[in-house]
Amino acid sequence: MTGRRRTRSTFLRDRSGPRGPLGRPGRSGRSGRVRSGTLAAGALLACVSLTAGCGVVPGATGGGGDAPVTVMTWAPEETGATNKPGMPALALAYARWVNAHGGLNGRPLNVLTCNERNDNVSAAKCARRAVEEGAVAVVGSYSQYPDSFMTVLEGAGIPYIGGYGVTGAEFTSPLSYPVNGGQPTLLAGLGDVLARDCGPVALIRPDTLAGDRLPALLDSGLTSGGHGPAHDERAAEDATAYDHQAEQALRRTTDGARRPGCVVPVLGDRTVTFMDSFRRAGRDRPGVRTATVLGSADQTAVNASGGASGPYEGSYIAGWYPVVSDPRWEGMKRVIREQAFGDNAVDPADAGVQTTWIAYSVLREAVESLGGGEVTAHALTRALNDGLKIDTGGLTPTLRWRFQERLAAVGLPRLVNTEVTLQVVREGKLVSARAETLDTTAILRDGYAG
Repeated sequence: MTGRRRTRSTFLRDRSGPRGPLGRPGRSGRSGRVRSGTLAAGALLACVSLTAGCGVVPGATGGGGDAPVTVMTWAPEETGATNKPGMPALALAYARWVNAHGGLNGRPLNVLTCNERNDNVSAAKCARRAVEEGAVAVVGSYSQYPDSFMTVLEGAGIPYIGGYGVTGAEFTSPLSYPVNGGQPTLLAGLGDVLARDCGPVALIRPDTLAGDRLPALLDSGLTSGGHGPAHDERAAEDATAYDHQAEQALRRTTDGARRPGCVVPVLGDRTVTFMDSFRRAGRDRPGVRTATVLGSADQTAVNASGGASGPYEGSYIAGWYPVVSDPRWEGMKRVIREQAFGDNAVDPADAGVQTTWIAYSVLREAVESLGGGEVTAHALTRALNDGLKIDTGGLTPTLRWRFQERLAAVGLPRLVNTEVTLQVVREGKLVSARAETLDTTAILRDGYAG
C-alpha cells in the first residue's frame, strides 16, 4: 500500500501562554490573530508516507518571526522485522498539540514522516527527502542504517535529535544528539544485574550488522559482575519461529550448570515470536529465566505471552526511562489523549514513543533558546553544541552534548545519558525492580577499554 495523506490544522494563539511539552509554561507564547498568508504557508503538514517521504512544503524551512519550523520523523512500518509506527504517529500528534497551543515559540511546527522500511535504500531516501523539503532537524527516529542516512544529514548540516540508539554512529556523529544510552547502556546494565542472579547466560540476537554489536555490550556488564561471557546465538531478524535457537539457548544454560541460567532474547518485535518457541522448548527444563530490554518487550508483549503464567514472569527488563505509570509521563499521556486518542499505534508504554516525546521536548527547548532569531539547522546545531542544558522533567538526567563527555575516550562522545532503569514482571505486570537508576558509565568505560 502506497499513498499520501495531508491534514491541515489551524494554528491558535493563546493569550495565557502555551503549556510546555512537559507541563511547564512555554517561554513566549504569542497572542493575536494569525494572518491568512502565514496560515496558508505554515499550516501543519501531517504527511504520512508509505514510500520514501512526502510532498514538498513551499516555504516550510525554519525562519524568523512566525515562519514555520519543518522537521522529519522516520521509522520502519509494515515490515517483516522491527516496526516502530508509534514514533511518527506520536510526532504528528505532538505537532497538532503544540500548534493548538501557540507553536514552537510562536512558530508553527510542520512534521514530515517517512517509512524507513528497515532497509538502507529507504533510509537514504528518507534522509534525502528531509534535505529536499528543508527540514531543520530529524527528530525522534529509528533506523539501523547510519551509513545510508547519517552522511546525508551531515552533508546538509541537519541535526539528528533523539534517535532510538540502535547504532554506534548515533553516539559518535557530531550532528547526533541522543536522549538515551541506546543498546550500549541497556545491555551493559542488564549484564551487570544478570551476573549476580544467573548461571550460564545465552544471548539470542539478530544476525545483522547492528546485532553484531550486542554480544560485547552484554558481556561488558557480565564481566564487570565477575561472570563469564554469554553464549552468542544468532537468528534471522524476520523469522517466523525460533525453535532451534530456543533449544540451543536452553541447552547452553542448563547442561552442567550449577545454578539455573538466563536466556536474553534481543530481537525487537520478533522477541514475542521467540518467546513462543521458548515456551514450547522449555517445558522439560524449568527454572531458566528470561531477561531482555525495552524495545524487545513491553507490557503488551507480556500480556500476549500469557501474563503471570507466561515465560516473562520474573523476567528483568532493562529500560532507559521510568515505568509508564510514573507521573512524570503525564504530559505525554495528555497529548496522546487529546490528539492521538484514536490511533492504536501510539502506545505510551512503547520505548520508541517515549523516546520521540523526549526528542521533541529537546527540539522545543532548542527552538526557544533561539528567541526570535531564525530557526535553521545550523542555528539548532550551534545552540545544542554550545552547552544548552535540556530539562526533561526527570524522565532523563539533564541533557547536554559536548565532545568532552565521560565516554569520549572509549569512542562514545555523544553518549550523555548513561542511566538505566531496571524493571521486572511480577504477577504479569511490569513494575520497577529498584527505585534508583543504574549508572553504566564505569561498565562501558571498562568494557570498551578492554
